[in-house]
Amino acid sequence: MNSKAYLLFDLDGTLSDPLEGIAKSINHALKAFGYETRSHGELSRFIGPPLDLTFRELSGREDKTHILALVECFRDYFGRQGYAENLLYQGIPEIVKTLYRQGIPMAVCTAKREDFAGKIIRLFALEPYFDFISGGDTGVRKGDQIRALLNQGRISPQSIMIGDREGDISAARQNHIRSAGVLWGYGSRDELSTASPDWILGAPEDLAELPLHLKEDS
Repeated sequence: MNSKAYLLFDLDGTLSDPLEGIAKSINHALKAFGYETRSHGELSRFIGPPLDLTFRELSGREDKTHILALVECFRDYFGRQGYAENLLYQGIPEIVKTLYRQGIPMAVCTAKREDFAGKIIRLFALEPYFDFISGGDTGVRKGDQIRALLNQGRISPQSIMIGDREGDISAARQNHIRSAGVLWGYGSRDELSTASPDWILGAPEDLAELPLHLKEDS
């Protein structure tokens, strides 16, 4: 199989701003299990990391059964309502369509469960522009997802992971592919600089430079 060099997009904090829906979903789960709810601002730092890690920290518990119950309660709200409490970042639809017209292979690689990610992509009518969605699940890390995509021949090692958090960048490095950190999401410049992506992009229109690097190595 001749795999293609893809632009792999994180979803939360990269294509869309999910804070409203994620914060409400987290608080729905916390309240259901008797924990104190938190402000949206306080919960913004949990945009990106896997849900099991989020609820371990917020609950102070390590019991796997309890953590999974919190995750499922989160997903109950998110699947009904939270996924739709989401906004695309300004400029994202335009640059995605531009890259598509240029024939650039694009896909979504998110820690979010694949069915939820699909609902969000369809909500914003972006489905035609992405070849596939790779979603995560409890216990599956983004590095595992990228490794599977490489092993399956779905992407080439010349692909570029694009995301707003350290986890996106480290997942790319674990698999020896390049990465671009974006500053319009929930990761700070300090967080991204410490993670050492190949590029740091300040605005969605800066994504237009990445296809040049795909072509250099194709």
